[in-house]
Amino acid sequence: MGWVAGVDGCKAGWIAAIAPAGGGAPVIRVVRRFVELLEGEGAPEIVAVDMPIGLPDRIAGSGRGPEQLVRALLGDRQSSVFSIPARAAVEALDYREACALASASSEPARRVSKQGFHLFPKIREIDILLRDEATLRNRVFEVHPEFAFRTLAGQPLRCPKKIRGAVNPAGMAERRALLAEACIPADVLNSRPPRGAAADDLLDALAALVVARHIAAGRGKPFPDPPGRDSHGLPIAIWTFSADPPAQDAVMSDRPVSRPMIEDAARRIAGHARVTPVMRLGAGALGSEADISLKLECLQHAGSFKTRGAFNNLLSLTVPAAGVSAASGGNHGAAVAYAASRRGVKATIFVPEISPAAKIEAIKRFGAEVVVGGAQYDDAQAACDRFAAETGALKIHPFAAKETIAGQGTLGREWAGQEPDLDTVLVAVGGGGLISGIASWFAGSRVKVVGVEPEGSRALQAALEAKGPVEVKVASVAADSLGARNVGPLVYDCCKDAVDHVVLVADDAITEAQKVLWRDFRLAVEPGGAAAFGALIGGAYKPAKGERLGVLVCGANVDLAKLAVIAA
Repeated sequence: MGWVAGVDGCKAGWIAAIAPAGGGAPVIRVVRRFVELLEGEGAPEIVAVDMPIGLPDRIAGSGRGPEQLVRALLGDRQSSVFSIPARAAVEALDYREACALASASSEPARRVSKQGFHLFPKIREIDILLRDEATLRNRVFEVHPEFAFRTLAGQPLRCPKKIRGAVNPAGMAERRALLAEACIPADVLNSRPPRGAAADDLLDALAALVVARHIAAGRGKPFPDPPGRDSHGLPIAIWTFSADPPAQDAVMSDRPVSRPMIEDAARRIAGHARVTPVMRLGAGALGSEADISLKLECLQHAGSFKTRGAFNNLLSLTVPAAGVSAASGGNHGAAVAYAASRRGVKATIFVPEISPAAKIEAIKRFGAEVVVGGAQYDDAQAACDRFAAETGALKIHPFAAKETIAGQGTLGREWAGQEPDLDTVLVAVGGGGLISGIASWFAGSRVKVVGVEPEGSRALQAALEAKGPVEVKVASVAADSLGARNVGPLVYDCCKDAVDHVVLVADDAITEAQKVLWRDFRLAVEPGGAAAFGALIGGAYKPAKGERLGVLVCGANVDLAKLAVIAA
């Protein structure tokens, strides 16, 4: 798997945020020389660096062309874009000489600022490297952090990063919030920078990483477009990315759960739910002609995507003194219990008799009261409904609530940010809250959303065929998490136009998927969490040649003793 990086200059040399090209949490490094980042295993796909690349022989106006274009878009932050002089001035080692050469090669004549002069050694370092290594010119891109933040915000930022040389807390908070929305993990955002780098250097490197990911996915946007070239063939452009969402028609923009609702949910749960990684398997993996990647939501807090919806409910709605209640086959209950424990709220969870002991133990571990509410999931839901009516507890439904679906939709938003060039995503379906959220995010885009249900539990497929929710019988190895008998009207309305189709996967294929995920990737995944992967390896879904296919691996609350038997 290749890697991408965002890089900024710092006191000790260079600070880099390095991450797998397919997504995942970045690693922060400080190196003395830029070339050290390029040494080691494998060449980078993209390195985005906050340093001028490409030096004209003469300057007309207030700096190089890219600087003039970008500066006009930054509002009050224009002064953050320094004017870099012509090549002869940058190559001068003495400040007075640099000023004289800059004046002689600019119209109108301009001297060199002291801040700009201090950058010259780093500019020369990259300039020499790219002149010597022509292959790097298509991998190392000039970016500007304030321009990246402006793209993320959709407008100039309100607060400066520094005031009179001192860090401005409001400006740092504004930038951290934007990076959190761009799927940078909270623990990285709030970490102490390595020795030799400052906190603002860390944020600038992370902003550059966001741009690098988009450039790697084909969404890069140069200023000017196309880039210019200097006399040595180096490109002259500052890069950002296209922030335009996929086009949506009028029908898709007025959906039960809309993109703005999911955006609001993402802001709400940022720092509460994890940003989970993508594992890129690449073209030809698993004997397929597709380019395959796995979205590892099984690494989410409480072991499943349900944590997203749970937090969105708790952070959206007023919680009464009686606390919250939920019915669950296990994962939703664990997620609500976890979210409630983090928010200091009482939780009562109703589970059916078929719930695995591992899932019940997880719910109890997070401090919730567990009540067995009947033989099947629907029985537990009825018991939960009665409890909420009697006590006034806030009922958090696993799929029949817009707050839940919008929370699950943040997974689709996050996935699109990590893999913006996907063609198709495979998503397991139980009650349908997850696929409703993901389909609501991708609605109107080029991404095809395909549901995966067990052959013995096909509530969504049956609803799509009948053009409305219907009751189905449930009998599957994944029934504890994919065992809803009726998806309900809200899920149907979210999915009827936005889900391309549903495929059915045999229990044997689900079990085989669990085995392969453990054997080949050391991922301990429950049956429901492995269902989408089972559809791929079992042939229920056959991708086209070259198709960019994302497969969701979404649940880790597995009985390890049973997994050991399967994997033996």
